[in-house]
Amino acid sequence: MSDWASEALTRVLADEPLALVTLLAVEGSTPREAATKMLVWPGGQSGTIGGGALEHQAIDQARRMLARGDAAWAIQDYPLGPLLAQCCGGRVRLLIERLDARDTDWLSGVVRLARAEQPHLIRTRIEASVLARTVAPCPEHPAEAPRLTVNGQPARARAARPGPGDEIVEQSAPLAPRLALFGAGHVGLALARVLAPLPFRVAWFDSRSEVAPHAAVTILPPAELVAIAGAPRPFTLVLTHDHALDYALVSAVLAGEGRGYLGMIGSRTKRARFLSRLRADGFAEAALTRLHCPIGVAGLTSKAPAVIAVSVAADLLLRQEAPAAAAPAPAAPGREPALAGL
Repeated sequence: MSDWASEALTRVLADEPLALVTLLAVEGSTPREAATKMLVWPGGQSGTIGGGALEHQAIDQARRMLARGDAAWAIQDYPLGPLLAQCCGGRVRLLIERLDARDTDWLSGVVRLARAEQPHLIRTRIEASVLARTVAPCPEHPAEAPRLTVNGQPARARAARPGPGDEIVEQSAPLAPRLALFGAGHVGLALARVLAPLPFRVAWFDSRSEVAPHAAVTILPPAELVAIAGAPRPFTLVLTHDHALDYALVSAVLAGEGRGYLGMIGSRTKRARFLSRLRADGFAEAALTRLHCPIGVAGLTSKAPAVIAVSVAADLLLRQEAPAAAAPAPAAPGREPALAGL
C-alpha cells in the first residue's frame, strides 16, 4: 500500500490544504533517497525527507506556498553544506507542489495500483503553471534501475532544472519481499507490530481460534498451515506454540521449492534436536543450512518478546539489504528421493 498517496487522497477529497515534497535527485551523502516523499499541511506533516535543516526548510517553503496560494509547484536545489550547514555535505533537488481536487484522478490511480501490488509509473509533464500527471501499470524494473528519470535520463542533482516541456518519470518502489509469520503468541504479536512499518509483505498465521481478536491473523487448521508453508517465499518465520507443528512447518519449508530464509524460535538444543530428526527423515545437509535457530542478531540475550522482535527484525533487514551475502549456498533437493517425512 502506498501510504503517502492514500493519505494525500483522503486530505484532497476533504478539501484540506496540502503540499507534496519529493526528492527529485540526490548526490553525495544525503539523508534519504531519490523519490522519497513527504506531505505537509499548515498544522502538520506526514513522512520525512530526512529531518534536520533540510526538512525544516522544505516544510517552511511548502507552507508558504500553501499560504500564498499562487504557484502550483517549485523546484529547489539545496547544497546541504554551503546552504544549510549540514555536515553530510551532499546535494538534493526537491519538487514542492500544492495538491488539490485536480489531483484526485492520478492519486486514485496510485492508490489502486499500490493496493493491487502492481508496479507502476507516474509520468509528470511540466507545463507552464501546472504539472500534468498520468499513472499506468508497468513491469517491475530491476532494482538497479533509477527510480526517477528526466526526459529519459537518470535524474541528477547538478543537471539543469526541469522546466516546461520536460517529463519526469517515477517508478514505484520495488515490491517488498513476502514474509510468512507462523505463530501469534507473545513473540509473534510483538514481531508483527515491529514488522508492520518495515519493507515486508507479511502474511500472519496461527491455528488457535483464541488469537482471532488480532484481526491481521489468519486462523487455519494445522494441515492447511503446513500446506501454505511449502510455498516459495524470501522469508519464513516459525514461532508457534507447538513443537510438533513447528517441525511440520519446518519440514514443509525445507521440502518445498523455495530457497529463502527459514527462521525458527528456540534454543540451540531445539535446533540440534530438529536437525537430528530432519536428517533421519532424509533431508540433505545442504537444505538443513537454511534453518536458523536461535533467531535474531547475535549479542542480544534478553528473552523479552519486544527485544526478540526488534532483534529478529534487524536480522531480516540485514539479510534483505545484502541478499547475496545472506543467501544460502545452492541447495540440493530438500528431501532425498523416496524418503518419508513427518
